Amino acid sequence: MKFKSALPTLALLLVVFMSSCNNDTDEDLTSDMSAVGKSDSSPSDIYAVNETYNIEPKIGSLTGVNLGIAGDFAILSKTGITDVYKSTITGDIGSSPITGAAILVRCTEVVGTIYTVDAAGPLPCSVTNATRLTTAIGDMQTAYTDAAGRTNPDFLNLGAGNIGGKTLTPGLYKWTSALNIPTDITISGSPTDVFIFQVAGTLKLSSTARMTLTGGVQAKNIFWVVSDAVTCGTTSHFEGNILGMTGINLQTEATINGRLLAQTAVTLQMNAVTQPQ
Repeated sequence: MKFKSALPTLALLLVVFMSSCNNDTDEDLTSDMSAVGKSDSSPSDIYAVNETYNIEPKIGSLTGVNLGIAGDFAILSKTGITDVYKSTITGDIGSSPITGAAILVRCTEVVGTIYTVDAAGPLPCSVTNATRLTTAIGDMQTAYTDAAGRTNPDFLNLGAGNIGGKTLTPGLYKWTSALNIPTDITISGSPTDVFIFQVAGTLKLSSTARMTLTGGVQAKNIFWVVSDAVTCGTTSHFEGNILGMTGINLQTEATINGRLLAQTAVTLQMNAVTQPQ
């Protein structure tokens, strides 16, 4: 009888105990699910992770060519500079290792310094500094190797080697043969954009053809690396640094806003050469 009378009390205690356990479990599960939801699905937390670990796309990632001491020259060559009077050259010029007698530019044609390896250069203005010239020539060759060795071009054989009339945007260009520019072209970009043009053959800018820069593009950031001769036709206009494996020839009254850096000779005929700043 005592056992039967205790049953209702035991049943009531059991109900109370089970209810308490269920509440605790629900609260724990609610707490856990709340934590999971916050870490796994909260937009603010995902954004924070992306901000920390995502790599931003690079814009204008092509780096310029380091010209070293060669960049201090408007004209630099290894085998001399010939000239038909009167040219106008703004910037320093020099030639090495050939004797200064191979620089046939007059003092009145140069706003800058004429550097020679010996005292045989143009008088009375030439400055003998073989050490500086040797360094500059070495830097010129290093710059050529760098520019010619850039890989993964953005544009390959554009125009099949004829780019007359085209607008060129920033990037690395490569031609596996000669490049002809028979008519005007435009080089468009920003002041920090870099252009590298690799030409495996000759480069010819036709007479009267002009290069025009738009969008703030700077000639100092344009590099033409050419394995054969470069020719700028009569009254043409060129923009950028020419790194030539062989000769660079400016025909009558052609002009350039850039540098002539030749591993053989530079030929001038009443030209205007302006070193970009």
